Amino acid sequence: LEAQVEPHFIFNTLANIRGLARTEPPRARRMAGRFATYLRASLPQMRGPAATLGREVGLACAYLDVQQVRMGRRLSWVVDVPATLRTHPYPPMMLISLVENAIKHGLNPVIDGGTIRIGARADVQDLVVSVADTGGGLTRAKGSGVGLSNIRARLTAMHGNAARLSLAANVPHGVVATIEVPLAASARAA
Repeated sequence: LEAQVEPHFIFNTLANIRGLARTEPPRARRMAGRFATYLRASLPQMRGPAATLGREVGLACAYLDVQQVRMGRRLSWVVDVPATLRTHPYPPMMLISLVENAIKHGLNPVIDGGTIRIGARADVQDLVVSVADTGGGLTRAKGSGVGLSNIRARLTAMHGNAARLSLAANVPHGVVATIEVPLAASARAA
């Protein structure tokens, strides 16, 4: 996941900063500042085997901040993750991969963009984290990408059949990607 998220996002962001530096220097400075914040948040996490949900949410928000400069009013987002869950162990780079997919496959193809909602809740046995977008919705290609395959493989390696990634339609339009990991197993892994 690290190798998948990092290169194209970094190069695309640097290209955007370069282009904005010529045409809109204030936006270029804002994007460079937000990109620096993203790098400060992401580099320590990418190197470690485990993270907390709060750190992963912080990384996703830093990523969305950079995308906000690029997309402008075409992007809005909401985070609904209770403070009590933010200290819970969570696999690194999975949440950011879902958010990146929501931008790339959900909102980018839609002229007006849309909203991304990151949510989390705990049920009796699982920590349930979802990323919903109001983009183009499910297509035949959704769910078969490398990023989603990597997430599924990592979840299986970490938790066997006790963890899962699911995709569903976000009514009236868009996609909801949900990762469920066992609360007890994640706590032991910390």
